[in-house]
Amino acid sequence: MIDKVQGRFWGAQLDNVMTEIAREAFICEVKILQPGVIERVLHNDDSVCGTRNPLAFKKLRDLLMMGFVVREKAFEKMGALEADALIKDIRAELSKRFGDGIGQPPAGA
Repeated sequence: MIDKVQGRFWGAQLDNVMTEIAREAFICEVKILQPGVIERVLHNDDSVCGTRNPLAFKKLRDLLMMGFVVREKAFEKMGALEADALIKDIRAELSKRFGDGIGQPPAGA
């Protein structure tokens, strides 16, 4: 029972953060899932943006940093295998919703 509750809690936390990352990446036209892009955003390199929006870029960068913290907490509480599976499911859902807007083709394309 506790495992299910923890799974739902951490799933919601990860989903919220990842959804906001995808939204801000979409707004900034940052292909966040392409190789090296996350690192460039974390190093405050806004040249990865397709459109200039300093406020959205700052939020994207802050959310990425928060995402790493939430991911580590989920790994601690749920275990690496369960957390990785949850992240994979969330990423697949985001791909359906945002597709190429975050750097990959829509699912099923």
